[in-house]
Amino acid sequence: MSTVAFITARGLFGRRRALLLLPLPLLLIGLAAICRAYGVSPDMWGQAVIVGLGLVVVLPVVALIVGTGVLGSEVDDGTIVHILTKPLPRYEIILAKYGVAALVTAVVAAVPLFITGVLAGSVKLGAALVVASVVGAFAYSALFLLFSLLSRRPVLVGLVYILVWEGLLGNFVSGTKNLAVGQYVITIADKIAPTAILESTIGMTTAIVMSALFIVLGTLAAVNRLSSFSVAGETS
Repeated sequence: MSTVAFITARGLFGRRRALLLLPLPLLLIGLAAICRAYGVSPDMWGQAVIVGLGLVVVLPVVALIVGTGVLGSEVDDGTIVHILTKPLPRYEIILAKYGVAALVTAVVAAVPLFITGVLAGSVKLGAALVVASVVGAFAYSALFLLFSLLSRRPVLVGLVYILVWEGLLGNFVSGTKNLAVGQYVITIADKIAPTAILESTIGMTTAIVMSALFIVLGTLAAVNRLSSFSVAGETS
């Protein structure tokens, strides 16, 4: 499993896709730093920058780029065959790639969110954003890794989920909030460091339980899907 994880990490950072991970986190920190430098109250920019950009855009988009990249590209170019011919259980392949995706997403998203939280005037808020973003990274990664096995256009499917399901329906249809990872992330951060910047709409228990379900069910579904692949890289 460690070998698969190493190869996955090396391949991920060896592709141009890795460069796509930098702009959004840097933009997040830059906007927060500018607002802080000009003495703008966090009450004026906190929700737009931390929630509107950080939790709603940076975290899921980074997870989408990484989650669909650790396996999706191998399915597309056929190199998945080399992995499938190895004497490894399919669940070990999925767990290794999922672990890399979740950890990379967590680091890339949590660091700028922590800095942004501190710039908003609270180390506690920064720490809460770290915890929430780590949970979100694991939940999103399980979902997007599954998308990479279900569709030949996983990035498009992931964007539809982020923009339509979480961005549009999640804000106007109350029932969808219980099935939106972004809402879990906001709730966890808000309950750890209550602030007017974060406005949670679901309970902490719901956020934790549903996050766990996304992680477990998404990973199990990915294992099951990979198990249906033949050595030729096609599904049986």
